[in-house]
Amino acid sequence: MRTTRTAAGLAAATLAAALLAGCTAPAAPPGPATPPPVQSGAERLDPEPRPQDQNLLAWTGDPNDAGHVTAQSSAGVGGRITLVRIVLRERTPWSNIWLGLAGIDPGARLADCYLGVYDASGTLRAATADISPQLMTEPIAKPFALTKPFTAEPGQYFVALLLNGEWATNLLTLKATGAGISVNAGLTPPNLRYSTVLTGQTSLPARVDLTQQSTSTINTGWASQWYAIS
Repeated sequence: MRTTRTAAGLAAATLAAALLAGCTAPAAPPGPATPPPVQSGAERLDPEPRPQDQNLLAWTGDPNDAGHVTAQSSAGVGGRITLVRIVLRERTPWSNIWLGLAGIDPGARLADCYLGVYDASGTLRAATADISPQLMTEPIAKPFALTKPFTAEPGQYFVALLLNGEWATNLLTLKATGAGISVNAGLTPPNLRYSTVLTGQTSLPARVDLTQQSTSTINTGWASQWYAIS
């Protein structure tokens, strides 16, 4: 009788041990992970040109697309403030405005010519000194220093150009897009990408009313200029 109970106990113990071993047995190791596809150098690069590719911080567009040359008479744009919108999507230190100067007029008489930056509220954030002398030399893309650099928060800004004096219409010329007024497709004031405001100005005012953006001068062929930031 005792022998029977002992055999039964051993059988039960053996079964319990087997069940416990089955519950605690380690899972089979996972198979090797599938490595991600290897990208070539060309695939890792963004094919679209970026300002940083040319040691710039931002621009109104790829300068390679600014193949158009635009000109206006002194009577047409003298004293008017021309605005070109630029959108910054990250905090940007701003020290210079780059302008594409395409041609110069050696006989021009220029004075009170400025570049500046207005924010989306129409407040002047920074401006250059009179750039008249620099508009008489070296028809290339070149930087114009702001008298007081600033850090621009993400948002919408407007590069302002003010020209004054006398010049030959087809000699003093700027690099621009060929789109002309098409750059404003889908937009209305105060968010026009390209416009003019005010007349009779000899300096950039502290504020402009962007709801008064006009395209009347632009409609005559004063195409949207190319600008960049550094």
